[in-house]
Amino acid sequence: MEFHALVDPRRAASHRELDALLRGMPKAELHLHLDGSLRPATALELARERGLDDGLDLAGMRARLAGPAQPLDQAELLRAFDLPIALLQDAEALRRATTELIEDVAADGTRYVEIRWAPALHVERGLSLRDVIAAVVAGTADGVAAVERARTGRAPAPSAPGADSGTGADAGRPPVSSPPGTDAGLPAIVVRLIAVAMRSHDPRANVRVAEEAAAFGGDGLTGFDLAGLEASYPDPRVHRDAIETARAAGLGITLHAGEWGGAPQVRRALELDPARIAHGAPAIDDPSLLDELRARGVTLDLCPTSNVQAAVVPRLADHPLARLLRAQVPVTLSTDDRTVTDITLVDEYRSAIDVLGLTPRELWAMNRHALDVAFLADDEPLRDRLRAAFDAYAAGEPLVRG
Repeated sequence: MEFHALVDPRRAASHRELDALLRGMPKAELHLHLDGSLRPATALELARERGLDDGLDLAGMRARLAGPAQPLDQAELLRAFDLPIALLQDAEALRRATTELIEDVAADGTRYVEIRWAPALHVERGLSLRDVIAAVVAGTADGVAAVERARTGRAPAPSAPGADSGTGADAGRPPVSSPPGTDAGLPAIVVRLIAVAMRSHDPRANVRVAEEAAAFGGDGLTGFDLAGLEASYPDPRVHRDAIETARAAGLGITLHAGEWGGAPQVRRALELDPARIAHGAPAIDDPSLLDELRARGVTLDLCPTSNVQAAVVPRLADHPLARLLRAQVPVTLSTDDRTVTDITLVDEYRSAIDVLGLTPRELWAMNRHALDVAFLADDEPLRDRLRAAFDAYAAGEPLVRG
Protein backbone atom coordinates (compact mmCIF):
# COMPACT_ATOMS: atom_id res chain seq x y z
CA MET A 1 0.00 0.00 0.00
CA GLU A 2 1.24 3.49 -0.74
CA PHE A 3 1.29 5.89 2.22
CA HIS A 4 1.04 9.65 1.87
CA ALA A 5 2.22 12.48 4.08
CA LEU A 6 -0.78 14.01 5.77
CA VAL A 7 0.64 16.89 7.83
CA ASP A 8 2.12 20.25 6.95
CA PRO A 9 4.98 20.61 9.47
CA ARG A 10 4.35 24.37 9.67
CA ARG A 11 0.99 23.63 11.32
CA ALA A 12 1.97 20.57 13.33
CA ALA A 13 0.72 22.03 16.60
CA SER A 14 -2.86 21.58 15.44
CA HIS A 15 -4.57 18.77 17.31
CA ARG A 16 -6.53 17.82 14.21
CA GLU A 17 -3.40 17.53 12.11
CA LEU A 18 -1.60 15.54 14.79
CA ASP A 19 -4.57 13.21 14.83
CA ALA A 20 -4.33 12.87 11.05
CA LEU A 21 -0.64 12.03 11.37
CA LEU A 22 -1.28 9.37 13.98
CA ARG A 23 -4.16 7.82 12.06
CA GLY A 24 -2.36 7.96 8.74
CA MET A 25 0.98 6.46 9.67
CA PRO A 26 1.37 2.71 9.12
CA LYS A 27 1.66 0.96 12.46
CA ALA A 28 3.00 -2.26 13.93
CA GLU A 29 1.60 -3.66 17.17
CA LEU A 30 3.32 -6.55 18.94
CA HIS A 31 1.49 -6.88 22.27
CA LEU A 32 -2.23 -7.50 21.88
CA HIS A 33 -4.42 -10.07 23.65
CA LEU A 34 -7.39 -11.62 21.88
CA ASP A 35 -9.47 -12.23 25.00
CA GLY A 36 -8.90 -8.67 26.18
CA SER A 37 -10.09 -7.18 22.91
CA LEU A 38 -13.54 -8.71 22.33
CA ARG A 39 -16.07 -6.28 20.87
CA PRO A 40 -18.74 -5.49 23.49
CA ALA A 41 -21.56 -6.00 20.97
CA THR A 42 -20.17 -9.40 20.03
CA ALA A 43 -19.69 -10.29 23.69
CA LEU A 44 -23.33 -9.40 24.40
CA GLU A 45 -24.56 -11.52 21.49
CA LEU A 46 -22.40 -14.49 22.51
CA ALA A 47 -23.44 -14.12 26.15
CA ARG A 48 -27.14 -14.11 25.29
CA GLU A 49 -26.72 -17.18 23.10
CA ARG A 50 -24.91 -18.98 25.91
CA GLY A 51 -27.06 -17.78 28.81
CA LEU A 52 -24.23 -15.76 30.34
CA ASP A 53 -25.56 -12.24 29.83
CA ASP A 54 -27.01 -11.70 33.35
CA GLY A 55 -29.57 -9.36 31.80
CA LEU A 56 -26.89 -6.93 30.61
CA ASP A 57 -27.51 -4.43 27.83
CA LEU A 58 -24.72 -3.13 25.60
CA ALA A 59 -23.66 -0.41 28.04
CA GLY A 60 -23.59 -2.93 30.84
CA MET A 61 -21.55 -5.36 28.80
CA ARG A 62 -19.08 -2.64 27.88
CA ALA A 63 -18.69 -1.81 31.57
CA ARG A 64 -18.31 -5.50 32.49
CA LEU A 65 -15.53 -6.01 29.96
CA ALA A 66 -13.56 -2.91 30.93
CA GLY A 67 -11.00 -3.36 33.63
CA PRO A 68 -11.06 -1.08 36.68
CA ALA A 69 -9.23 2.20 36.16
CA GLN A 70 -7.42 1.90 39.49
CA PRO A 71 -7.35 -1.76 40.57
CA LEU A 72 -5.70 -2.88 43.76
CA ASP A 73 -3.32 -5.16 41.90
CA GLN A 74 -2.78 -7.30 38.80
CA ALA A 75 -5.11 -9.98 40.13
CA GLU A 76 -8.07 -7.60 40.25
CA LEU A 77 -7.37 -6.48 36.70
CA LEU A 78 -7.15 -10.04 35.40
CA ARG A 79 -10.66 -10.75 36.65
CA ALA A 80 -11.90 -8.62 33.76
CA PHE A 81 -10.88 -11.51 31.51
CA ASP A 82 -13.15 -14.07 33.16
CA LEU A 83 -16.23 -13.36 31.06
CA PRO A 84 -14.45 -13.11 27.67
CA ILE A 85 -12.72 -16.42 28.33
CA ALA A 86 -16.04 -18.02 29.29
CA LEU A 87 -17.56 -16.78 26.02
CA LEU A 88 -14.68 -18.00 23.85
CA GLN A 89 -15.05 -21.72 24.50
CA ASP A 90 -16.14 -22.86 21.04
CA ALA A 91 -14.55 -22.67 17.62
CA GLU A 92 -17.18 -20.36 16.15
CA ALA A 93 -16.72 -17.74 18.86
CA LEU A 94 -12.92 -17.90 18.69
CA ARG A 95 -12.93 -17.60 14.92
CA ARG A 96 -15.33 -14.65 14.96
CA ALA A 97 -13.47 -12.79 17.72
CA THR A 98 -10.18 -13.15 15.84
CA THR A 99 -11.66 -11.91 12.58
CA GLU A 100 -13.25 -8.88 14.22
CA LEU A 101 -10.09 -7.98 16.10
CA ILE A 102 -8.11 -7.92 12.86
CA GLU A 103 -10.74 -5.66 11.31
CA ASP A 104 -10.54 -3.36 14.33
CA VAL A 105 -6.76 -3.02 14.36
CA ALA A 106 -6.74 -2.41 10.60
CA ALA A 107 -9.08 0.53 11.19
CA ASP A 108 -6.29 2.03 13.32
CA GLY A 109 -3.96 2.00 10.33
CA THR A 110 -2.11 -1.05 11.63
CA ARG A 111 -0.27 -2.95 8.91
CA TYR A 112 1.38 -5.59 11.09
CA VAL A 113 -0.04 -7.10 14.26
CA GLU A 114 0.77 -10.00 16.55
CA ILE A 115 -2.24 -11.40 18.40
CA ARG A 116 -1.69 -13.58 21.44
CA TRP A 117 -3.95 -15.81 23.48
CA ALA A 118 -3.68 -18.82 25.82
CA PRO A 119 -5.08 -21.91 24.07
CA ALA A 120 -5.33 -23.88 27.33
CA LEU A 121 -7.87 -21.38 28.68
CA HIS A 122 -10.35 -22.29 25.93
CA VAL A 123 -10.77 -26.04 26.38
CA GLU A 124 -13.43 -26.04 29.12
CA ARG A 125 -16.26 -27.05 26.77
CA GLY A 126 -14.63 -29.84 24.86
CA LEU A 127 -12.24 -28.25 22.41
CA SER A 128 -8.75 -29.68 22.20
CA LEU A 129 -5.69 -27.46 22.15
CA ARG A 130 -5.41 -28.17 18.44
CA ASP A 131 -9.07 -27.22 17.88
CA VAL A 132 -8.53 -23.91 19.70
CA ILE A 133 -5.47 -23.00 17.68
CA ALA A 134 -7.09 -24.06 14.41
CA ALA A 135 -10.09 -21.81 15.12
CA VAL A 136 -7.89 -18.76 15.71
CA VAL A 137 -5.83 -19.56 12.61
CA ALA A 138 -9.03 -19.77 10.57
CA GLY A 139 -10.29 -16.50 12.04
CA THR A 140 -6.98 -14.87 11.14
CA ALA A 141 -7.34 -15.88 7.51
CA ASP A 142 -10.94 -14.60 7.54
CA GLY A 143 -9.84 -11.30 9.06
CA VAL A 144 -7.05 -10.72 6.57
CA ALA A 145 -9.46 -11.47 3.73
CA ALA A 146 -12.05 -9.07 5.18
CA VAL A 147 -9.51 -6.25 5.43
CA GLU A 148 -8.37 -6.93 1.88
CA ARG A 149 -11.96 -6.80 0.61
CA ALA A 150 -12.51 -3.51 2.42
CA ARG A 151 -9.45 -2.06 0.68
CA THR A 152 -10.00 -3.38 -2.83
CA GLY A 153 -13.48 -4.80 -3.05
CA ARG A 154 -12.00 -8.23 -3.74
CA ALA A 155 -10.83 -11.09 -1.57
CA PRO A 156 -7.16 -12.05 -1.80
CA ALA A 157 -6.20 -14.69 -4.31
CA PRO A 158 -5.15 -18.12 -3.00
CA SER A 159 -1.53 -18.19 -1.97
CA ALA A 160 1.02 -20.17 -3.97
CA PRO A 161 3.54 -22.23 -2.00
CA GLY A 162 6.20 -19.91 -0.66
CA ALA A 163 4.28 -16.76 -1.57
CA ASP A 164 4.06 -13.90 0.89
CA SER A 165 0.74 -13.78 2.68
CA GLY A 166 -0.94 -12.07 5.55
CA THR A 167 -1.06 -15.15 7.75
CA GLY A 168 1.11 -17.86 6.35
CA ALA A 169 -2.14 -19.70 5.59
CA ASP A 170 -4.51 -18.62 2.81
CA ALA A 171 -4.36 -14.85 2.97
CA GLY A 172 -2.63 -14.60 -0.41
CA ARG A 173 -1.41 -11.62 -2.38
CA PRO A 174 -3.39 -8.43 -2.99
CA PRO A 175 -5.09 -8.43 -6.38
CA VAL A 176 -3.42 -6.83 -9.38
CA SER A 177 -6.02 -4.05 -9.33
CA SER A 178 -4.26 -2.42 -6.35
CA PRO A 179 -3.52 1.30 -6.79
CA PRO A 180 -0.44 2.30 -8.80
CA GLY A 181 2.74 2.22 -6.75
CA THR A 182 1.45 -0.48 -4.38
CA ASP A 183 3.76 -3.37 -3.61
CA ALA A 184 1.75 -6.23 -5.08
CA GLY A 185 3.38 -8.63 -2.61
CA LEU A 186 2.20 -6.80 0.51
CA PRO A 187 -1.18 -7.69 2.05
CA ALA A 188 -3.42 -4.99 3.47
CA ILE A 189 -2.55 -6.32 6.92
CA VAL A 190 -0.04 -8.92 8.05
CA VAL A 191 -0.93 -11.00 11.10
CA ARG A 192 1.12 -13.37 13.19
CA LEU A 193 -0.03 -15.32 16.25
CA ILE A 194 1.57 -15.95 19.65
CA ALA A 195 0.48 -18.87 21.83
CA VAL A 196 0.55 -18.07 25.54
CA ALA A 197 1.33 -20.52 28.32
CA MET A 198 0.07 -19.68 31.80
CA ARG A 199 2.31 -19.35 34.85
CA SER A 200 -0.39 -21.02 36.96
CA HIS A 201 -0.57 -24.16 34.83
CA ASP A 202 1.35 -27.38 35.28
CA PRO A 203 4.72 -27.09 33.49
CA ARG A 204 4.01 -30.37 31.68
CA ALA A 205 0.74 -28.96 30.36
CA ASN A 206 2.61 -25.93 29.04
CA VAL A 207 4.99 -28.23 27.18
CA ARG A 208 1.93 -29.65 25.42
CA VAL A 209 0.82 -26.12 24.52
CA ALA A 210 4.25 -25.48 23.02
CA GLU A 211 4.12 -28.72 21.05
CA GLU A 212 0.68 -27.98 19.63
CA ALA A 213 1.66 -24.39 18.83
CA ALA A 214 4.71 -25.62 16.95
CA ALA A 215 2.47 -27.69 14.67
CA PHE A 216 0.95 -24.45 13.35
CA GLY A 217 4.21 -22.72 12.51
CA GLY A 218 3.34 -22.84 8.83
CA ASP A 219 -0.01 -21.19 9.52
CA GLY A 220 1.26 -17.95 10.97
CA LEU A 221 1.76 -18.99 14.61
CA THR A 222 5.30 -17.79 15.13
CA GLY A 223 5.64 -16.86 18.82
CA PHE A 224 5.36 -18.28 22.34
CA ASP A 225 4.71 -16.38 25.57
CA LEU A 226 4.36 -16.97 29.29
CA ALA A 227 1.83 -14.84 31.18
CA GLY A 228 -0.37 -14.77 34.26
CA LEU A 229 -0.21 -13.78 37.90
CA GLU A 230 3.38 -12.93 38.80
CA ALA A 231 2.70 -12.44 42.50
CA SER A 232 1.35 -15.98 42.90
CA TYR A 233 3.71 -17.61 40.41
CA PRO A 234 6.81 -15.43 40.37
CA ASP A 235 9.39 -17.82 38.91
CA PRO A 236 9.11 -18.33 35.13
CA ARG A 237 12.01 -20.78 35.18
CA VAL A 238 9.74 -23.67 36.21
CA HIS A 239 8.39 -23.47 32.65
CA ARG A 240 11.79 -23.69 31.00
CA ASP A 241 10.92 -26.97 29.25
CA ALA A 242 7.93 -25.37 27.50
CA ILE A 243 10.02 -22.36 26.48
CA GLU A 244 12.79 -24.55 25.09
CA THR A 245 10.29 -26.77 23.26
CA ALA A 246 8.87 -23.69 21.56
CA ARG A 247 12.31 -22.27 20.81
CA ALA A 248 13.50 -25.55 19.29
CA ALA A 249 10.49 -25.47 16.98
CA GLY A 250 11.49 -22.02 15.71
CA LEU A 251 8.97 -19.95 17.66
CA GLY A 252 10.01 -16.50 18.85
CA ILE A 253 10.09 -16.21 22.64
CA THR A 254 8.52 -13.37 24.62
CA LEU A 255 7.72 -13.40 28.33
CA HIS A 256 5.43 -11.25 30.45
CA ALA A 257 7.39 -9.67 33.29
CA GLY A 258 7.31 -6.65 35.53
CA GLU A 259 3.59 -6.24 36.18
CA TRP A 260 4.43 -7.22 39.74
CA GLY A 261 7.72 -7.41 41.59
CA GLY A 262 9.54 -4.61 39.83
CA ALA A 263 12.89 -4.84 38.08
CA PRO A 264 13.88 -8.17 39.69
CA GLN A 265 11.04 -9.86 37.82
CA VAL A 266 12.34 -8.49 34.52
CA ARG A 267 15.84 -9.71 35.35
CA ARG A 268 14.46 -13.14 36.26
CA ALA A 269 12.73 -13.38 32.89
CA LEU A 270 16.04 -12.76 31.13
CA GLU A 271 17.29 -16.07 32.50
CA LEU A 272 15.05 -17.76 29.91
CA ASP A 273 16.68 -15.79 27.07
CA PRO A 274 13.61 -14.18 25.50
CA ALA A 275 13.86 -12.08 22.37
CA ARG A 276 11.29 -9.70 23.85
CA ILE A 277 9.60 -8.98 27.17
CA ALA A 278 5.94 -8.07 27.39
CA HIS A 279 5.80 -5.00 29.67
CA GLY A 280 9.04 -4.74 31.66
CA ALA A 281 8.67 -1.04 32.49
CA PRO A 282 10.15 -1.37 36.02
CA ALA A 283 13.52 -2.10 34.43
CA ILE A 284 13.99 1.66 34.52
CA ASP A 285 14.81 1.35 38.24
CA ASP A 286 17.91 -0.81 37.70
CA PRO A 287 20.72 0.77 35.63
CA SER A 288 22.60 -2.52 35.35
CA LEU A 289 19.46 -4.20 34.02
CA LEU A 290 19.14 -1.47 31.39
CA ASP A 291 22.73 -2.20 30.39
CA GLU A 292 21.87 -5.86 30.01
CA LEU A 293 18.75 -5.18 27.94
CA ARG A 294 20.77 -2.96 25.61
CA ALA A 295 23.66 -5.41 25.35
CA ARG A 296 21.40 -8.36 24.60
CA GLY A 297 19.04 -6.41 22.35
CA VAL A 298 15.94 -7.51 24.26
CA THR A 299 12.94 -5.37 23.37
CA LEU A 300 10.32 -4.30 25.90
CA ASP A 301 6.82 -4.32 24.39
CA LEU A 302 5.33 -1.54 26.52
CA CYS A 303 1.66 -0.78 27.17
CA PRO A 304 1.52 2.39 29.30
CA THR A 305 -2.24 2.73 29.77
CA SER A 306 -2.56 -0.92 30.70
CA ASN A 307 0.30 -0.49 33.18
CA VAL A 308 -1.73 2.18 34.96
CA GLN A 309 -4.62 -0.28 35.18
CA ALA A 310 -2.30 -2.96 36.54
CA ALA A 311 -0.96 -0.52 39.16
CA VAL A 312 2.55 -0.73 37.74
CA VAL A 313 2.63 3.07 37.74
CA PRO A 314 0.23 5.40 39.59
CA ARG A 315 -0.40 7.74 36.67
CA LEU A 316 0.17 7.65 32.94
CA ALA A 317 2.53 10.61 33.24
CA ASP A 318 4.75 8.48 35.50
CA HIS A 319 5.31 5.76 32.91
CA PRO A 320 9.01 5.43 31.95
CA LEU A 321 8.48 4.78 28.23
CA ALA A 322 10.16 8.03 27.18
CA ARG A 323 13.05 7.54 29.58
CA LEU A 324 13.62 3.98 28.40
CA LEU A 325 13.54 5.03 24.77
CA ARG A 326 15.97 7.91 25.33
CA ALA A 327 18.25 5.57 27.29
CA GLN A 328 18.52 3.50 24.09
CA VAL A 329 16.64 0.53 25.53
CA PRO A 330 14.77 -1.21 22.68
CA VAL A 331 11.04 -0.59 23.14
CA THR A 332 7.77 -0.80 21.23
CA LEU A 333 4.30 0.58 22.01
CA SER A 334 1.07 -1.42 22.10
CA THR A 335 -2.41 -1.41 23.65
CA ASP A 336 -2.28 -4.79 25.43
CA ASP A 337 -6.10 -5.11 25.54
CA ARG A 338 -8.30 -2.87 23.43
CA THR A 339 -11.51 -3.61 25.35
CA VAL A 340 -10.30 -4.24 28.89
CA THR A 341 -8.23 -1.05 28.71
CA ASP A 342 -10.78 0.74 26.48
CA ILE A 343 -8.14 2.10 24.12
CA THR A 344 -7.04 1.99 20.49
CA LEU A 345 -3.49 2.12 19.22
CA VAL A 346 -4.12 5.64 17.92
CA ASP A 347 -5.19 6.61 21.45
CA GLU A 348 -2.01 5.13 22.89
CA TYR A 349 0.13 6.93 20.30
CA ARG A 350 -1.61 10.21 21.10
CA SER A 351 -0.95 9.74 24.82
CA ALA A 352 2.69 8.98 24.12
CA ILE A 353 3.00 12.46 22.60
CA ASP A 354 0.55 14.47 24.70
CA VAL A 355 1.24 12.92 28.11
CA LEU A 356 4.62 11.21 27.93
CA GLY A 357 6.27 13.87 25.79
CA LEU A 358 7.53 11.84 22.86
CA THR A 359 8.17 13.64 19.61
CA PRO A 360 6.62 12.29 16.41
CA ARG A 361 10.09 11.19 15.29
CA GLU A 362 10.65 9.25 18.51
CA LEU A 363 7.24 7.66 18.17
CA TRP A 364 7.97 6.70 14.60
CA ALA A 365 11.39 5.24 15.45
CA MET A 366 9.75 3.03 18.07
CA ASN A 367 7.04 1.97 15.64
CA ARG A 368 9.56 1.17 12.92
CA HIS A 369 11.68 -0.84 15.37
CA ALA A 370 8.72 -3.17 15.90
CA LEU A 371 9.21 -4.54 12.40
CA ASP A 372 12.83 -5.38 13.15
CA VAL A 373 11.89 -7.51 16.18
CA ALA A 374 8.58 -8.90 14.90
CA PHE A 375 8.22 -12.66 14.91
CA LEU A 376 8.50 -12.89 11.13
CA ALA A 377 11.38 -15.32 10.84
CA ASP A 378 9.04 -17.50 8.79
CA ASP A 379 9.05 -14.91 5.99
CA GLU A 380 11.98 -12.50 5.93
CA PRO A 381 11.11 -11.21 2.42
CA LEU A 382 7.75 -10.11 3.82
CA ARG A 383 9.50 -8.30 6.65
CA ASP A 384 11.61 -6.51 4.04
CA ARG A 385 8.50 -5.44 2.12
CA LEU A 386 6.93 -4.07 5.28
CA ARG A 387 10.11 -2.17 6.10
CA ALA A 388 10.17 -0.72 2.60
CA ALA A 389 6.54 0.40 2.85
CA PHE A 390 7.10 2.02 6.24
CA ASP A 391 10.30 3.70 5.03
CA ALA A 392 8.55 5.04 1.93
CA TYR A 393 5.94 6.63 4.17
CA ALA A 394 8.57 8.20 6.41
CA ALA A 395 10.48 9.59 3.42
CA GLY A 396 7.41 11.66 2.52
CA GLU A 397 6.50 12.79 6.04
CA PRO A 398 8.82 15.47 7.48
CA LEU A 399 7.47 15.09 11.01
CA VAL A 400 8.77 11.54 11.31
CA ARG A 401 11.69 11.57 8.91
CA GLY A 402 14.97 11.22 10.81
